[in-house]
Amino acid sequence: MNIHILDNETINQIAAGEVIERPSSIVKELTENAIDAGSSSVTIEIRDGGTSLIRVTDNGSGIPFDEVKTAFLRHATSKIEKAGDIGSIMTLGFRGEALSSIAAVCRTEIITKVRDSVTGTRYVLENGSETGPEEAGAPDGTTVIARDVFFNTPARRKFLKSPSTEAAHITELAEQIAFSHPDISILMIVNGQTRFHTSGNGKKKDIIYQIYGREIAGALIPVNTEKNGLRIDGYIGKPEISRGNRNLENFSINGRNIRSSILSRAVEDGYGRKMMQHQYPFAMLCLYSDPAGTDVNVHPSKMEVRFSNPQQVYADVSESVREAIAGEELIRDPFAQAPDRMTEQPAEPLKRRERPAEPFEINRIRKESAEHQYSFSDLSAGNTVRVNEPDFLRENENTVKIPERAEERLLSETGKKRHRLIGDVFDTYWIVEYDGALYIIDQHAAHEKVLYEKLLKQYRNQTVTSQMLMPPAVLTVTDREGILLRDHMEEFEKTGYEIEEFGGNEISVHAVPDILPSVLKGDLLKEMIGSLSEETESRIPEMILERTATMACKAAVKGGIAISREEADILIDELLHLENPYNCPHGRPTIIRITKSDMEKKFKRVL
Repeated sequence: MNIHILDNETINQIAAGEVIERPSSIVKELTENAIDAGSSSVTIEIRDGGTSLIRVTDNGSGIPFDEVKTAFLRHATSKIEKAGDIGSIMTLGFRGEALSSIAAVCRTEIITKVRDSVTGTRYVLENGSETGPEEAGAPDGTTVIARDVFFNTPARRKFLKSPSTEAAHITELAEQIAFSHPDISILMIVNGQTRFHTSGNGKKKDIIYQIYGREIAGALIPVNTEKNGLRIDGYIGKPEISRGNRNLENFSINGRNIRSSILSRAVEDGYGRKMMQHQYPFAMLCLYSDPAGTDVNVHPSKMEVRFSNPQQVYADVSESVREAIAGEELIRDPFAQAPDRMTEQPAEPLKRRERPAEPFEINRIRKESAEHQYSFSDLSAGNTVRVNEPDFLRENENTVKIPERAEERLLSETGKKRHRLIGDVFDTYWIVEYDGALYIIDQHAAHEKVLYEKLLKQYRNQTVTSQMLMPPAVLTVTDREGILLRDHMEEFEKTGYEIEEFGGNEISVHAVPDILPSVLKGDLLKEMIGSLSEETESRIPEMILERTATMACKAAVKGGIAISREEADILIDELLHLENPYNCPHGRPTIIRITKSDMEKKFKRVL
């Protein structure tokens, strides 16, 4: 075997393979360079999915004439000078591999001009040959053109997907960059047609509306917190905005778009049981922290990062999501739409009411001035302030805005007094009139939620009771399942199970939680035990409780089974006492709302 030293062309193509995986990699590298150059406007243009043409134009600082050739050398960068600089890097690029890698696999042209120069510079690289650099007329900034991607590496080119698929990857990348840099105007052009164009006004909500449309923009929950030096800013979606994959989860750290299983898990756990099973939420979150706490030099693509304290990051993000959701009433409105203009204008001043004096609940009243800010929390937080209106107005008439009517939630003690239970339809859905709207309650989903929360409460209070099985259920388990049972027997017992080894690979189940329906003797319990083997060891105690509570849902009254008005009233009463009454344990809504105005629009009474 003979050992050879590879020539520079081969070395460059091998190195380029780590940085340039597909056309979207080129767009990513060039756009990040544009952002690092201080651009306020970036135009991305592609043809044929980026395989025949990629053009990225910015209005940034440009490259001086005598540095253009140097910029295309491997590991040539203006971002760092020594290894120690990586720990405090705030720019998106720093490895000095982008331009050299692009030139190794594309026919590449650059036109650039610095602001204090009269003329610009044009430089062309094609398969090892070069033209220039030479003077050329150009506006301030830089344009890089990449043609015929992988023209000299046909083995790589044949693995590219269809032009439409490659274009979709590029568009998705551009959308993520637009959101993480809302102060930069991004224009995306595909085959001569504008795909989207952001204004660069700094408003993330405008970008979400433009890219994702009214449905998602109308169901956003803002997140804006700072914990342990980590600032989190952006939006998450209400539970109904979900997908069967994580395509709607987007994260950035210090302006760098990243993929992170830690952040995905933190967001999903922050939703808790408010999401449907096997569904993933919408999240567009920008994180900002000390760069020393993240390692961005993990992979040449710079899409992966390592956190110095991942447990703390997980806890901070998860808690921020929980806090954001906690203040929201999550009853779903099937007719809800976002406003036509997603601009964050201040609310109109609220008029003072003229009505007899009586106590009322003040929710979220704010008075903002240069010196003070008063805030009154909502009913669900348990901190509502009750005041007498005339006294309150006399003391604060020049400083506090008074709402037309205090908001009372449907599922609250005060709200229940004004419920009007109209009846049921299809022996499944109960209709309640309240405050100018109809609320439709799914009796099965609501009962599931009540049973689920009942077991969780019993477990927390250590009051779980069991029902004996006569005769005991004998189940056969695998070696893996048997080990899990022995290792976590204490958790099973706390949840209400009594399980003994029966010999060989069989176990004897003498008792189960009494909240479980009597039909759950064998197969379903075996299914629950078997599913635990798919979980990580640290999650198993939690999953025993959650899966047991989920099985309890099978005892819930089914749709199509008539229940009395009294039973429905009791069920609604139990539902309103829950911390999260808005969805069943599987994430399906328990309640939906149809307002009077929605119905009038459907009947064309109003336009």
